Amino acid sequence: MRPTLTRRDFLGAALLAVPPWGLSLAPAHAARRSLPFKLGVITDEISENLEEALDFLSAQSLGYCEVREMWNKNIMNLSMRELERAKQAIQKRRLRVSDIASPLFKYNLPEMPARQDEKRDTFRAMFTDQDTEDLLRRAAELAHFFATKLIRIFSYWRVDEPEKAYAHIRDRLAKAAGVAAKNRVILVLENEHTCNVGTGKELGRIVGEINSPHLRGVWDPANASLLGEVPFPDGYQAVRGLFAHMHVKDVKKDRATGKFIWAPVGRGMIDFRGQFKALREDKYRGTMSLETHYLRADGNKVESTRESLAGLLELLREVA
Repeated sequence: MRPTLTRRDFLGAALLAVPPWGLSLAPAHAARRSLPFKLGVITDEISENLEEALDFLSAQSLGYCEVREMWNKNIMNLSMRELERAKQAIQKRRLRVSDIASPLFKYNLPEMPARQDEKRDTFRAMFTDQDTEDLLRRAAELAHFFATKLIRIFSYWRVDEPEKAYAHIRDRLAKAAGVAAKNRVILVLENEHTCNVGTGKELGRIVGEINSPHLRGVWDPANASLLGEVPFPDGYQAVRGLFAHMHVKDVKKDRATGKFIWAPVGRGMIDFRGQFKALREDKYRGTMSLETHYLRADGNKVESTRESLAGLLELLREVA
């Protein structure tokens, strides 16, 4: 059972967690300033130990972190003490939280449930549509607690015919955007290949139709490619100007099986060089997270992330 957190709990923890330099961050490291975008990593892609993940980010001179899981718990299930520990660890290293990686709408659509036999990544978040109202409230509290406006969301597990589910999803997300407006946060919808909005075209359509400043996108080129879309330039043209956060991971086809497998950034099939140049030309001001996914043969998540980050930084420096 998740702990119930009162507004007093959050305000009290916020005061306790303020470091000597206050709420503003110290000047960024020179290496951070040399990058063209606000770059971070999803922390549990590095390690479930948050402090270990944050140390990695600091050592790489990155300025942001995206929080989803830590200490083998989904962020929605952390206790107040664990939240205080996380915030203090982040502030101690002078990092900023890009967004709350929530599990909102990453469950079955009641009117059209997806097949139950499919294997899905739930990231220790076993929720249903009945939990939506509570999750929205809690996600907004967490966003304020961690000093970010962005809350990542999804579009329900993908059904065989997403078009038939579209109206249900659009209406629910529009309603959620209204709640977000009242709570002064922004929902950012990821094009997730296992969910009903999985491509750039699908993401651009729903964000454009809802047309709310409190619902933007999370552009993930690799997810789009898994559904057969050419992410750049095709997918990007559909989401251009509609997203406030971006995920970076690479994918390629295994020569033996023909199936998609994750790869270090720059060694897969995504045209990130073209994508980053376009972002620079379009003056993209949002945040960006490496979502490693790629795992070396030895299973070392830290070194896998280091390898993928090296490829990403090389590409970014080319466009910087």
